[in-house]
Amino acid sequence: MEVSNRIPDSTMIGTVTLKVSDLEKLSTFYQLLGLEMLEKSEKTVRLGVQASNTTLLVLKKVPKPNIPRKTAGLFHTAFLLPDRQSLGDVLYTLLSKKLPILGASDHGYSEALYLEDPEGNGIEIYRDKPREKWDIRPDGRIAGITVEMDAEGVLASRSAQPNESFPAGTRIGHIHLSVSDLEKTEQFYTTVLGFDLKDRFGDQARFFAADGYHHHIGTNIWLGRDLPEPVAEDLGLDAYTILIESSAAQSKVKNQLDQYNVLVSEKADGSIHFKDPSGISVVLLTMESE
Repeated sequence: MEVSNRIPDSTMIGTVTLKVSDLEKLSTFYQLLGLEMLEKSEKTVRLGVQASNTTLLVLKKVPKPNIPRKTAGLFHTAFLLPDRQSLGDVLYTLLSKKLPILGASDHGYSEALYLEDPEGNGIEIYRDKPREKWDIRPDGRIAGITVEMDAEGVLASRSAQPNESFPAGTRIGHIHLSVSDLEKTEQFYTTVLGFDLKDRFGDQARFFAADGYHHHIGTNIWLGRDLPEPVAEDLGLDAYTILIESSAAQSKVKNQLDQYNVLVSEKADGSIHFKDPSGISVVLLTMESE
């Protein structure tokens, strides 16, 4: 779907913030995966890549969380590594530390490992294949597949001395969400925010992106339709950040949000906060202020 308010090509996902019960346990787990501690307080931990001082994941302690229930929110956070060698290093590290891997898939455009953290938050760690190998259709759709990953090939590509930390250049490649209504979600992310619809998986999932990417935002209804909106006491996704290139581009998106009567909150740091149709919190931040 081509829209007049198309979001800039440089747009990407910035950070993901999770509400957690056991801050210490989850902080330790994500460091075992390869994230590094950037900042720690009694209630918050900031994790990412030290070499570039890049925050990828923020953990926030919830003092009295609700009993876990099905709500709209996170399906998985996807950490994008710069190359296959880095994915080989991560796979070697996960196997060496005996961390449970739930799946390993080749999607045609990427190779991906799947895990869960101790509180059930989904995780993907992946690398993109060169774009010339993607199945890009004439209408711009990028068709994905799900077949077994060549784990032996990935392992063989690892460094002579695999690095246990994610390398410089690692970022949040995409976020995948459990939503309550696919049609409203598609309208919001394309017409209101200006992402391109890149693929449909029947009536179960939609994938959105900028700059011809396979997806920056995945959405599905695999947990069911009409999921309730998450509240502050629910564990899981607190918010995710969309990074946009400039204040002018941010203002353009804000105008679109206003036009469609989406409630917007502007913060002192220049960020814009709003919710998608499932009640998932989104923060729009410029790269100038990141």
